[in-house]
Amino acid sequence: MLEPISPKNPIARIFNAVPFIMQVIIGLLVGIALAFIYPDDKSVIPTFGTIFVSALKAMAPILVFVLVSSAIAGHTKGTKTNMTPVIIVYFVSMACASVIAFIMSMLFPVTFPTLAEAAGGVNPPQGISEVLLNFIMQAVDNPVNALLNGNYVAILVWGITFGLMFRVAHEPTKLVLDDLSQTVAGVVRIIIRFAPLGVMGLVYSSCTQEGGFTNLLNYVQVVVVLVATMLIVAFILNPLVAFIVCRKNPYPLIFTTITQSAITAFFTRSSAANIPVNLALCERLHLPKNTYAISIPLGCTINMSGAAVTIVIMTMGAVRTLGIEVDIASALLMCIASVLCACGTSGIAGGSLMLIPLACSIFGISNDIAMQVVGIGFIIGVIQDSTETALNSSSDVVFTAVACRQIELPEDFKNTKE
Repeated sequence: MLEPISPKNPIARIFNAVPFIMQVIIGLLVGIALAFIYPDDKSVIPTFGTIFVSALKAMAPILVFVLVSSAIAGHTKGTKTNMTPVIIVYFVSMACASVIAFIMSMLFPVTFPTLAEAAGGVNPPQGISEVLLNFIMQAVDNPVNALLNGNYVAILVWGITFGLMFRVAHEPTKLVLDDLSQTVAGVVRIIIRFAPLGVMGLVYSSCTQEGGFTNLLNYVQVVVVLVATMLIVAFILNPLVAFIVCRKNPYPLIFTTITQSAITAFFTRSSAANIPVNLALCERLHLPKNTYAISIPLGCTINMSGAAVTIVIMTMGAVRTLGIEVDIASALLMCIASVLCACGTSGIAGGSLMLIPLACSIFGISNDIAMQVVGIGFIIGVIQDSTETALNSSSDVVFTAVACRQIELPEDFKNTKE
């Protein structure tokens, strides 16, 4: 995941002797053990996770902006950026994921016999047009405000705009911009070094928070169907897409992205916080910088197969609970809507849940009932949102590599202990 710390430091030599992913797994196991041995609500252990996620979120907007600007400013005419195939693969995978989710909901139907109380203080959009309008309004947000609030749609738009303008700048200016991107990336690498401690704190918090896993017992079936569907997408659909495009064994890449991207995303529950992790992974995979500098933050915004799965399965659960008949046309429309809605999912935890009322409206389900389904979503969010984020974020790296036709792991990546 990262370049080794200088071997001159004896402490660094000890850490470099243990593969980084093993350090993360050790942090995970320690967090679980501490949660059972010392389950104290006032413990400082969760603070490690909070600081880690906050640091990643703080640096991610700046990193995305300077990387996108630098990549476009330094782009040489005639060099392939692979963005068209990246976008095509993103949308094809989301469409297929929504269809798989529909099939799973028919094969393993879920219902909500006891609807949860409606989630208070949430205002879902009233139509797809509102989702698209919100997307456009985000894109033209003030660039400073976008950096402060982590609005990646606007950061991408302004990063591309500034990059295009920098293309006519003097070479020393471009070099300064490139040096700035390298500096910010270096700071991010230092932060990621603390991932084992961060994961330990996040796992401890998840295991000790009030009602976290206990409430899941009331909705085991829907959790199992959701997680199973996302695993099918991660280990069958994504590899199939990669194989069809590249005609090579995709599983080494799949397992690499799961271990070095999905695990972090699972516990941070934030695609935005995982952007630096994905960018560092793409760099180590030797993917073209002028592709991944744009495709990774773009994927954080629009590549949402996990969100599409959540929207379809939760909507079908409401439909079956109410005894509504589903015809092919309505099912197809719901799958299309789930893809469009997933692209407009907000970057907050549980953002995909807010689009469930839109899909429910296709079947004439009232907003009041739909919001009760959203309430159930928040209850199971400790697993649903974590798995969804892990799928979404790791898929960004997979499809970037697929679009670049580089799904084989480089030799130096195989040999490194990091």
